[in-house]
Amino acid sequence: MTIAHDEAVIDAAAVDAIFAEARTANTFTGEVTDEQARAIYELTKFGPTAFNSQPLRVTYVRSAEARAALVETLANGNRAKTATAPLVAVLSYDTSWQEQWDNFLPEYNAPKAMYDAAPALAAATGNNNAHLQAGYFILAVRSLGFAAGPMTGADFTAIDEAFFPEGDQKSFLVVNIGQPAADAWGAAKPKFAYEDVVRTV
Repeated sequence: MTIAHDEAVIDAAAVDAIFAEARTANTFTGEVTDEQARAIYELTKFGPTAFNSQPLRVTYVRSAEARAALVETLANGNRAKTATAPLVAVLSYDTSWQEQWDNFLPEYNAPKAMYDAAPALAAATGNNNAHLQAGYFILAVRSLGFAAGPMTGADFTAIDEAFFPEGDQKSFLVVNIGQPAADAWGAAKPKFAYEDVVRTV
């Protein structure tokens, strides 16, 4: 047990499943139902973001045709595991996320004009907050008892051309999801210690 376990308000098994013992899986088994896929998002959406913005978009890739198209865009080392994962998600951000302002923060829409006037700022904000939501997505996957295999080894321009040809979304992460197979893990990778990365000022 660690100080994290001692201080947590959830039980030790949950701490291990979501954080301490969770690792990126490379091989998968089992299945992920439509209900479980929905539950992943239903947990993800509660994570905090700037202005309650919700730029993340999730594309679950289930059909053989779509899976084959996605696999072609991936780095060689990511292809086999993605071809056989029970479920694959392409995470992207809505390039016009601020147009939904009245739906996610209707009582305070003054900042929308700032983003409308600065497309680069709007894109950066959408991208940053979608990445934040992607972290919640991975934790949601783990909290439902699955393993996640997030990957950036991909041609995201090609993914956008194949899946979002209208330019309304920009992809940035592919996540394999399922139960970890027996050989899912490589050697454990070191993590930095508290003293290495934290300071108090």
